[in-house]
Amino acid sequence: MVVLDTSALLFWTLDNKKLSETAAHTIASADSIAISSISVWEIGIKIKRQKLTLPLTLQEYVERLKHVGMLEVIPVDERIWIKSLELEWGHRDPADRVIAATASLLGCPLVTSDSVLLAYYQGAVW
Repeated sequence: MVVLDTSALLFWTLDNKKLSETAAHTIASADSIAISSISVWEIGIKIKRQKLTLPLTLQEYVERLKHVGMLEVIPVDERIWIKSLELEWGHRDPADRVIAATASLLGCPLVTSDSVLLAYYQGAVW
């Protein structure tokens, strides 16, 4: 299993040419892919702030994600929230903290183009 951060999810599903060669290979060779449900929230916030436009509604995008057989949307539960608070990391972005906590609890690589996550999470790849 591999975890995708929000940007990697968007690149993978909407414009896979934006993925690095390493990221594309990591995703293609994974037996399953996971995203945190906080990525849905983060995408919605970006749409509301007009920093992102999707070719379909957010609801339609999420419905299509549900039909990707190898993709699992991981709900943010109390274990993930607690782990995100325990991270020895000064980064304040709640979505990034939750995504890193999710990957950590699952013991999975994290595909991200975010330089902060790449520097922090030992299993991050881009």
